[in-house]
Amino acid sequence: MATLNKSVPLSTYTQFSRDEWAKLSKSTSEVLTPIEREQLGGINETISADEVSDIYLPLSQLLYMHMKHSVTLHENVGSFLQKKTKKVPFVIGVAGSVSVGKSTTARLIQALASQWPNQPKVDLITTDGFLYPNAVLNERGLMKRKGFPESYDIGRLIRFLYELKSGRAYIEAPMYSHLTYDILEDTVQKIIEPDVVIVEGINVLQVNKKDRRIPQVFVSDFFDFSIYVDAEEEDIKSWYIERFKVLRNTAFQQPASYFHRFRHLNDSEAYDFASDIWATINGINLEKNIRPTRHRADLILKKGAKHRVEEVHLKKM
Repeated sequence: MATLNKSVPLSTYTQFSRDEWAKLSKSTSEVLTPIEREQLGGINETISADEVSDIYLPLSQLLYMHMKHSVTLHENVGSFLQKKTKKVPFVIGVAGSVSVGKSTTARLIQALASQWPNQPKVDLITTDGFLYPNAVLNERGLMKRKGFPESYDIGRLIRFLYELKSGRAYIEAPMYSHLTYDILEDTVQKIIEPDVVIVEGINVLQVNKKDRRIPQVFVSDFFDFSIYVDAEEEDIKSWYIERFKVLRNTAFQQPASYFHRFRHLNDSEAYDFASDIWATINGINLEKNIRPTRHRADLILKKGAKHRVEEVHLKKM
């Protein structure tokens, strides 16, 4: 029997080929313009019109169905209990490896969800903002484990999600700069009365097993729907290396960049350096901490070459 991993049978999911999934959408109109698709794309990741119509439009319609059900259930329960309460945001989690394209997936969902019939206010939060500052990571000897579970202030992230699901009208989220590779000390993201919130990050489906000082509440406990973006490791590694090469010629050229010292690497040196980072950090994190959470997602997008989604696995209800 095919498996997602050794302990979770694939039969817990309904599997769709790309063609099968694409047929689920009833719409044939182009919902995002070429300019919008270009703006939403990632480094070395272009978004084709077919990818939007075949994969993300059916996904958006499925998410809208879940969101409508959540609203209806809230109204019906409120009527039953004879107590009117404010509907809290519908929260979507997006997980996956470094360089797999989860940020692009999250941005696409945000763009499409904003076009739902009720035109909801949709905010996107990345868990990078909940990393400990570099000063703290250096003090704790964790700079080479940045992205591993222990490098995040999970308590702060949990508190943020508690506030979100408690219905607070205004919340602040910390922000992260990929240029300086550190937390932005004096900048916050303001979350004001959202209808939908997307929480994206490599750690959003992980559970805290080591630190018993933290209450056993997990980030995913606050999700109404969760997505894992998947691909073969060799493909992800290749995308990571190519992204590093692009950044070497762009962002790394800026004096403010944390990686400015690597701007003069030639192609061979850049390949070797990025490959070493993958082998000693990102690949280990993927194997030990990220991929084992895949089976906890409600839906898995399985990518092939060039970031093209080839299969969709939807957890049975």
